[in-house]
Amino acid sequence: MRKLITVLGSIALAGVLAACGGSAGSPTASVDEVLKVGASPVPHAEILKFVKDELAAKEGLKLEIVEFTDYVQPNVQLSEGGLGANFFQHKPYMDDFAKGKGSKLTFVTPVHLEPLGVYSKKVKDVAGLPHGAEIAVPNDATNLGRALKLLADNGLLTLKPGVGTAATERDIAGNPMGLKIRPLEAAQLPRSLDDVSAAVINGNYAIEAGLKPAENALVLEKAEGNPYANGLVAATGKEKDPRVQKLAKLLNDPKVKQFIEQKYAGAVIPAFPAK
Repeated sequence: MRKLITVLGSIALAGVLAACGGSAGSPTASVDEVLKVGASPVPHAEILKFVKDELAAKEGLKLEIVEFTDYVQPNVQLSEGGLGANFFQHKPYMDDFAKGKGSKLTFVTPVHLEPLGVYSKKVKDVAGLPHGAEIAVPNDATNLGRALKLLADNGLLTLKPGVGTAATERDIAGNPMGLKIRPLEAAQLPRSLDDVSAAVINGNYAIEAGLKPAENALVLEKAEGNPYANGLVAATGKEKDPRVQKLAKLLNDPKVKQFIEQKYAGAVIPAFPAK
């Protein structure tokens, strides 16, 4: 009987602790714990560092920033629970990744846009590209279509009607310049400039390579109506974690908008409205 009472008492105590947020699995258990966030080095980790140094303490938010140099592992580790959130991708990429990998991810809030640009060490404008020029583009599905659309928008080729940013090489309807499209891992694109006529490079990798999109790009994406804002992502079911919600609020703070505008001078554009 004594053993039974002891067991029942322990169960009751555990129930009280769970109700008060003492259980590791409860929604409030980790409010004061460090939020581990995966990010590309530039500009994502830089923006997170600004938040960590300038804003997080006032909200009682503890951040650990984990840097990645690829577009796969941040989502893999988020799905496996190694990260509490990540900040490196736009929603079309997240949706495509989740569909292909069977992951359950939720886009929490947009933060900024990194305009995709065409860069070259061989020519000074797209009109100078020779017939048969080799153009390197990102090889992931969403950014490949995005790159082809940028080329089409600037008269370098035409795409089949209606394909939009879902385009692949098979959707090229017209190629009067005989361009050779060379898909590469996004991180390799800046290094490819020595070998190709031009490359369509993601904004973060352009900045990391010392390129200034506003100055060095032959053409840049337009920001108006662009669905490719990068933002904060959490595993589905974890997006309401108070730490994630606090970080989402801080990433949309007017001071972050000012930081982005001053530091990146148009190479990175805030994607949230001013408050």
